[in-house]
Amino acid sequence: MTDGRSRRQVLKAAVAAGGAASLSACLDAIGEESVDRPTGTDDLSTLPNRQFAWDDVVRHDEYGNEQLPRHQILLYLTLERDGQPTDADRRQVERAFSSLNRAFEWSHEGVVWSVAYSPAYFDRYDESLPEDIDCPPPHSLSPFEQPTFDEQDMLVHLASDHADAVIAAEEALRGNRGSANGVEFDASLSGVASLASDADRRTGFVGSGMPADRQSDLEGVPDDGPVPDASPLFMGFKAGFAQNQATEDRVTIRSGPFADGTTKHVARIRQRLDDWYGEQNFEERVAEMFSPEHADEGWVEGIGENLGDNSRVDETLDTIREQARESGRVGHAQKAARANRDEDGSVKLLRRHFESTDENVASLHFPSLQREMSSFDAVRAAMNGTDLTEATPVVRQRVNNGILEYIFVANRGNWLVPPLSKRALPRPR
Repeated sequence: MTDGRSRRQVLKAAVAAGGAASLSACLDAIGEESVDRPTGTDDLSTLPNRQFAWDDVVRHDEYGNEQLPRHQILLYLTLERDGQPTDADRRQVERAFSSLNRAFEWSHEGVVWSVAYSPAYFDRYDESLPEDIDCPPPHSLSPFEQPTFDEQDMLVHLASDHADAVIAAEEALRGNRGSANGVEFDASLSGVASLASDADRRTGFVGSGMPADRQSDLEGVPDDGPVPDASPLFMGFKAGFAQNQATEDRVTIRSGPFADGTTKHVARIRQRLDDWYGEQNFEERVAEMFSPEHADEGWVEGIGENLGDNSRVDETLDTIREQARESGRVGHAQKAARANRDEDGSVKLLRRHFESTDENVASLHFPSLQREMSSFDAVRAAMNGTDLTEATPVVRQRVNNGILEYIFVANRGNWLVPPLSKRALPRPR
């Protein structure tokens, strides 16, 4: 068995590369020929109909904040058949998904996962989606971005605390091996849906210490390794505070053929952090990540663990323009929060983002769940802070405007996550 740091490096490289050799490397690093992870069931009646119902089966910290599984894989799949999928295609896909459920327990110790479908997939049909499904094709969400739009047919999202589990799940699902976790697969996706290119397989991670372990020789992070050891994210602060996240119930589609589903936006964002760490001191980073008031009042210590389950950003919204004029900058979180609240104050978006070193670049995969995609668009518009550039000339389109100076959107995609009962190549109605 390798030592701790070497083992982490092997697991990182294995998930990023994928394949049979990477699975073997994982097991060698662990020191086992095989590892038994908890198995699951293909009895759908025992599983949540909401594919995104992860909150009850993943870890939580001492404050009740959801801790996402440490290793994650995104598979952007394209159907191999033109036109509409056949009933035989649906049966094969459902057998593959049922096999995955049987192979791994629905938990962070096994594999939690979901499958979603793009507007382009539903364009294969003569019928359109119901009018109350708010999931348009992806489009640019700021005047300064030029992303590639992800319009593949399917998005399979796999997550586990164990690198070997997500790799084995992927390999079996894609038909590269006949079993996973000691369970034979009745079918795979091979012949129905596949990756059109290597770029359609994306990987990531999240958790205390993981970004710091991966920052060496990484494009986008300074050479002196400034990412704090305890941080779960490259920018040095924790996120996903429970009181600043939507509940799974809030993001659920309530009625119609896709009741118990949701919409999912996924952006891939490159990070350039030389100026973030090189030109900004700690208080300035706090001001631009949270708000100037957070910095002035000393609300954030270290990575923000002391905040518990609430970032306190709602306390800064009413005076955001005054803060901009007085401090010459605005905070990322306070800008976005302005559009991320219902009339009763409840949060609209459930964000489950994680980091990546794909292509040896510091990046962020940003999945966001919401009932209506327009809610995400509105939050992103608020995050752009265009109105705040009018409050003071010091706040510009990207400079002193939250974290916009340090992030660059490479990809955007919009997806409909159907309920579990309709997960296999659903029809629009």
